[in-house]
Amino acid sequence: MKENTSWFKQNWLLLLTGFVVGVAALVLGALGNPGNMGFCIACFERDIAGALGLHGAAAVQYFRPEIVGIVLGALIMAVACKEFQGKAGSSPVIRFGLGALVMIGALVFLGCPLRMVIRIGGGDLNAIVGLVGFIVGILIGIVFLKKGFTLGRAYKQSAAEGGAFPAALIFMFVLCITGLCGLFRASAQGPGAARAPWIVSILAGLVVGALAQRSRFCMAGGIRNAVMFKDFGLVAAFGMVIVTVLLGNLILNKLHFSFEGQPIAHTDGLWNFLGMVVVGWGSTLLGGCPLRQLILSGEGNADSAVTVLGMIFGAAMSHNFKLASSGDGSTENGHIAVWLALAALLVVSVVCTFMRKEKKHG
Repeated sequence: MKENTSWFKQNWLLLLTGFVVGVAALVLGALGNPGNMGFCIACFERDIAGALGLHGAAAVQYFRPEIVGIVLGALIMAVACKEFQGKAGSSPVIRFGLGALVMIGALVFLGCPLRMVIRIGGGDLNAIVGLVGFIVGILIGIVFLKKGFTLGRAYKQSAAEGGAFPAALIFMFVLCITGLCGLFRASAQGPGAARAPWIVSILAGLVVGALAQRSRFCMAGGIRNAVMFKDFGLVAAFGMVIVTVLLGNLILNKLHFSFEGQPIAHTDGLWNFLGMVVVGWGSTLLGGCPLRQLILSGEGNADSAVTVLGMIFGAAMSHNFKLASSGDGSTENGHIAVWLALAALLVVSVVCTFMRKEKKHG
């Protein structure tokens, strides 16, 4: 009993973060965000790519306030707790590429790891297939971590360097909501047109960003920590997301267990699985899932900011080259892209594990 109490004391903040993320997903979904997509980092970054004109898919264009809120919430909390520090220099180009690959895999599956568990909480059985793929991808990444995979160390930078990405994001958002700049696109129909009031969205992002910064909430990190260190706190946290969303959908009479007829999802099992293998593997090499990269960028980590930019670039590529799936299924281009992404992940894993080790000992 004492041991269980001690575990709860160590992990209560993680459990609270998981609960709040689940509530935020339910509230945002009820107020207008797409079904089973109340809180999805990949989907939101894809919409931002569309808002900036980086892709021409008219149905997925909107400068999502949630992303701004997450980064700003993490920034405020990091400054308040004296954890904000500018740093960069850990293989930024490779990180940009890995970010793009993670996004391609996510858009073949149709969701990031966070949306994956939200979909499970809504009864979407396709997301369970994705979860298996996500775990497999993380396990592959762990093999290379244990053999010495590294992207190199980051070096201390100025506060201006660390704050540049959050500042740019906030500046663009202000331009967007004030209408001072007519360059931002917004969908008139489709997922991009399904949106909660911006003030609620940014407040939800602020709360989640602040809590995730303090708790170190990370979807990929949970499975990695459980396997490598027998630490199940993060796993319990995203289990809390599932339970919260499941109970919320049950109360709202929106719980629907099935493969068919799920909102913004497809039933191509192989590609749900492989898409999330890419996401899990890439996130493990990056040291965190898409949400974690946003939190780190708010803490002043410019390498994570570069990763987020890579994800936005990957979203643009996914829609410009018809790699992204839709409710009708995955695409041939998407299939090719997944195989290429897996090959690229293998090359990066091998090079940054064995060749760097040889150089170090040479």
